[in-house]
Amino acid sequence: MTILPIRIYGEPVLHEVAEPVGEITEEIRTLVSDMYETMDLAPGVGLAGPQVGVNKRLFTYSWEDEDGTKLRGVAIDPELWISPAEPESLEELDYDEEEGCLSVPGERYTLRRAEHALLRARDIDGKPYELEASGWFARILQHEFDHLNGILYVDRLGLTSWKQAFKVMKKKGWNTPGQSWLPGVDNLEG
Repeated sequence: MTILPIRIYGEPVLHEVAEPVGEITEEIRTLVSDMYETMDLAPGVGLAGPQVGVNKRLFTYSWEDEDGTKLRGVAIDPELWISPAEPESLEELDYDEEEGCLSVPGERYTLRRAEHALLRARDIDGKPYELEASGWFARILQHEFDHLNGILYVDRLGLTSWKQAFKVMKKKGWNTPGQSWLPGVDNLEG
């Protein structure tokens, strides 16, 4: 297995709509295996093809819910339906709505997401499956699905947080092509 470099905000592949995977080849199987290893080492709870420079509609996820159930898999050519998000109040968002991204390493901002999601996708063997998710797992699925549509979570932030995020990225020299980091080698998460 290979640890893959994770692209940082500004890399063009992160801002494009990804192409369908179609047939699951040995190349795709190897990519998914490498994505699991990269995600685990990063550490992350999800990783999309565009984040490792592959413009394909697939992502891996790994999450343990409150009752200890491990949710781990790959979503190939996924579709996602979400419940309407609760409208934001004039008050600050809750801390438990704070989100991060391996393509904006070390930064976290609050973002309102839908509480429930329904995912339909194919697994590594090409078999269709369906998952209903709520809470953090629904957030993970929405976050990774956004990557497949060229959207990063910082693109969805409210104006104040958006300005803060882009100020930080400018200071770090991000938001330009050619930026990446390698889990296990580069220390950008802290």
